[in-house]
Amino acid sequence: MAHKAGFVNIIGNPNVGKSTLMNAFVGEKLSIITSKAQTTRHRILGIVNGEDFQVLLSDTPGIIKPSYELQESMMDFVKSAFEDADILVYMVEIGEKALKDEAFFTKITTTQIPVLLLINKIDRSDQETLEEQVSFWAEKVPNAEVYPISALENFNVKEVFDRIVKLLPESPAFYPKDQLTDKPERFFVNEAIREKILLHYKKEIPYSVEVETEEFFEDENIIRIRSVIMVERDSQKGIIIGHKGTALKRVGTEARIELEKFFGKKIHLELYVKLNKNWRSNQKQLKRFGYNQ
Repeated sequence: MAHKAGFVNIIGNPNVGKSTLMNAFVGEKLSIITSKAQTTRHRILGIVNGEDFQVLLSDTPGIIKPSYELQESMMDFVKSAFEDADILVYMVEIGEKALKDEAFFTKITTTQIPVLLLINKIDRSDQETLEEQVSFWAEKVPNAEVYPISALENFNVKEVFDRIVKLLPESPAFYPKDQLTDKPERFFVNEAIREKILLHYKKEIPYSVEVETEEFFEDENIIRIRSVIMVERDSQKGIIIGHKGTALKRVGTEARIELEKFFGKKIHLELYVKLNKNWRSNQKQLKRFGYNQ
């Protein structure tokens, strides 16, 4: 039997469920999921292996009109998703009518590669609305196959995945078959901490924060991790730490529990907070954190 392999890139507006879908496909929590926009900042590769196939899934940041350097580089990740895709998965949520960026939309409707248009969160809808949406999108993106799904409830997810495997080109595997992702361990430590910050802090704080893991030592029974939370302004330091360090402690405890599940090992996590002035607008800093491709 011929082996198939290819790149499947997931794009769409912020918050439509791209990360939830990718995690449902991969069966592991690779992309952080919160209800806040712009949760995903990088392009994260999740690898699903079968005996005769390898699907390389790419979760990308939600499409926005960039207003500072970090967002510019996030949109570069989305642009690159068009360049190497064998299949494009365009995700919308029920009730949505347009992509935030017209140029991207034109790219989707004129591309030569197969497009699967997924209408997500249908568990929040009724039959009539759903039928209207299906015909609306079928007309708007005539080159796409339209699938109503609920990534959260796992409805129609397997059907979409089977269709993806069918559409894959014949090719040997790109990565070893036991590999789950192209990202190093430290990346997932940073993301787990960042997810907890997104959940527990309001307003601008989560978007002003970057996490860097300075130490990652793995012994037989335990992983010792030392990570730094960087903030843009001095006043944000106190907010992250909280009264008598309680807020930081909560982030550390929740991230540790999450990471113990992910790595299947006991974790010792040390967290520190440092000032890194205006890192979001600094090309050198953005490069250091892996945002500039």
